[in-house]
Amino acid sequence: MAAPWRRWSWSLLLSLRPLHAGSPQRDVLLFEHERGRFFAILGWFCAGQGVFWASLALGALSSPPGPSRARDPEASDRGWGDLRSALWRYGLAACCGAMGTLVLGAGLVFSLRSVRSVMLRAGGQQVTLTTHAPFGLGASFTVPLNQVSCMAHRGEVPAMLPLKVKGRRFYFLLDKAGHFPNAQLFDTTVGTYRSL
Repeated sequence: MAAPWRRWSWSLLLSLRPLHAGSPQRDVLLFEHERGRFFAILGWFCAGQGVFWASLALGALSSPPGPSRARDPEASDRGWGDLRSALWRYGLAACCGAMGTLVLGAGLVFSLRSVRSVMLRAGGQQVTLTTHAPFGLGASFTVPLNQVSCMAHRGEVPAMLPLKVKGRRFYFLLDKAGHFPNAQLFDTTVGTYRSL
């Protein structure tokens, strides 16, 4: 009969073996950072900014207020310096539209690329990434593990950990303020650099 400490260490070793082999028998949570309230506020802020800049653009396109005067043929042409000219109005409308589009696009991209959770699927061959999405509603997708590359180690970056997914244009961002419940398994699976 084996000593009790040998049986205990052997059972501990058998229970940890799937974690080191990288092929867990069940889904394993590798990263989690819940910031739904922040992304809901960010979504409303970006929507408000979009409405604000769109209303400014529409206001710039409308005709200037004031009584219409008969054009004096002897009056000099004011040209491009007149703030009521069409060139100034169209330029201001284009700038306001561009600013609104920029704020909306930046908020959308940031919320779609900020990761809420990373889950290693049973078998260790697939990873499910869940992002916050606009208004904190959440969006998830599953990719093979060999198509995910971590561009830096967790200890090397101060705030955000960049994660590259093959076929996706921008990096996904893991906030280091989040929780890594299985840090060692994260480092050996998702946290590994792969050339994609």
